[in-house]
Amino acid sequence: MSIFKTFIQYYKPYQRLFYCDLFCAFVVSVIDLAFPQLLYFLTHGIFTPTTSGIWHIISWVGIGMLVMYSIRYVCQYYITTWGHIMGARMESDMRQDLFNHYQRLSFSYYDRNNTGEMMSKLVSDLFDISELAHHGPENIFISTVKILGSFLLLLFLNVQMTLILFVITVCMVAFSIHKNRKMKAVFMDNRKKIAGVNSSVQDSLSGIRVVKSFANEELERAKFSGSNLQFLDSKENSYKVMGSFVAGNAFFQGLLYTAILVSGGFFIANGSLQVTDLAVYALYIGIFLNPIDVLINFTEQLQKGYSGFKRFMEVVKTTPEIVDKENAVSLHDVTGHIEYKDVSFHYDENAGILQNVNVLIPAGKTIALVGPSGGGKTTLCSLLPRFYDVSAGAVLIDGKDIRDVTLKSLRDAIGIVQQDVYMFAGNIRDNIAYGKPEATQAEIIAAAKNANIHDFIMSLEDGYESYVGERGTRLSGGQKQRISIARVFLKNPKILILDEATSALDNESERYIQASLERLSKDRTTIVVAHRLSTIRNADEILVMNHKGIQESGSHDSLLARGGLYAKYYKMQFEGLDELKEDS
Repeated sequence: MSIFKTFIQYYKPYQRLFYCDLFCAFVVSVIDLAFPQLLYFLTHGIFTPTTSGIWHIISWVGIGMLVMYSIRYVCQYYITTWGHIMGARMESDMRQDLFNHYQRLSFSYYDRNNTGEMMSKLVSDLFDISELAHHGPENIFISTVKILGSFLLLLFLNVQMTLILFVITVCMVAFSIHKNRKMKAVFMDNRKKIAGVNSSVQDSLSGIRVVKSFANEELERAKFSGSNLQFLDSKENSYKVMGSFVAGNAFFQGLLYTAILVSGGFFIANGSLQVTDLAVYALYIGIFLNPIDVLINFTEQLQKGYSGFKRFMEVVKTTPEIVDKENAVSLHDVTGHIEYKDVSFHYDENAGILQNVNVLIPAGKTIALVGPSGGGKTTLCSLLPRFYDVSAGAVLIDGKDIRDVTLKSLRDAIGIVQQDVYMFAGNIRDNIAYGKPEATQAEIIAAAKNANIHDFIMSLEDGYESYVGERGTRLSGGQKQRISIARVFLKNPKILILDEATSALDNESERYIQASLERLSKDRTTIVVAHRLSTIRNADEILVMNHKGIQESGSHDSLLARGGLYAKYYKMQFEGLDELKEDS
């Protein structure tokens, strides 16, 4: 019922279209029911040898029917056109709501879920919603009107035959309900299996360069074949269930015709039914069976739409773990004073990544985090913009707990340059402007110059309009990195996080980017995560972290003089492993 109520809510913006659609459906149903009744009236009162002026009557009947079917044409056009448009708009609203909800979900949700499956819920699962939204109420309404109307008129023609018809119809309904339960499970399995196919495709195509570099096309084909065959098996099962469902209902329809033919012959033989009445009765049987046929065919559509909407609801009902407090305030006039106060963090119930960490970063200062992978450096940075929330303790900016301020104002105050730079599909200008969508061309150019990328951009044939390729494949790593730095220049935040921003670059690119980063860091509170220790010599303070927490802190020179972990890492990079072994 919860799913049904939520589905109904999507009709609200289109109530006028919906009610007009039902009205037109009612008109169509009444006209369809009228023809056998008109035939019954004509055969019993007009089509007799003693009737005078029959041609005059027939001409008026013909004109009346022409008007009637012209009205039916208009109504059917409205149902087919605007009914489908209403369904398409509802589908679009649901897709937008789902996408908006994806944007609200926390990083932890994306850690647990596959991109291909999420795309499947966004696209494939909602594909049948449009048809369900349009045909669902319409088919149920038309079928109800036609079944009840024809049933009452059949009772009027012959009660005994209609009761026989009723008993067979009840058996037919019971059979349909039984099969419908099986169909619900198999169509839900269909959705899961096609999500697996989408996931396999997304994963393989996103990593196509890795696939080809390892010559593993055959491996990818085998992996895709597995998920593809699983989906095929699921589809085959669904068609088997559908086959028994449709064939069973067709059998019951045959029973109806058989029962009417046999009982009709019996009643004609004993004189309680006229041959003309049996002909009219047969017409009403067609009208009675047609909506049943429609409902039978609609069952497949209903189950597909229901399973898709149910998976849609599973996402929409997922509560974002990180949201604004009810009384959250905006973060204004940021100076950049940061404090990690007894901070602990764990991703799950296992051992924590961080335990009772205390860090103080004065406004405008640069602090560097070094240490082995898995020591919690990136995690510590991720807590600042609330990509994750602390498990214990607090993170403060300018003395304010970041959980007490709005997410937008918090993240507006923080700029992030990462090692893995993401380029959006489009041109260079749009990718730089992502840091400030309303930026002017002059502001974009100024940001590019500060990031040492303007000259390169101008050397391209299309300049700032140059297409970057999917994920920036037409650009080198250093070029992408400088564009990401230009984004942050344009954003102009007071707090800067540099997460291994130069670790994957060659020496020449690193020199360009290091100059850009130094310019970017000026007068900003900066947290640097670095493996290349040469890039952090000028940091105001260096924190050495490992899985046990912060082990050392101090300036570059003081840490070298101490001869501890930092000195060890420094020797590994600049004096060689062999010499390090000899020292040990």
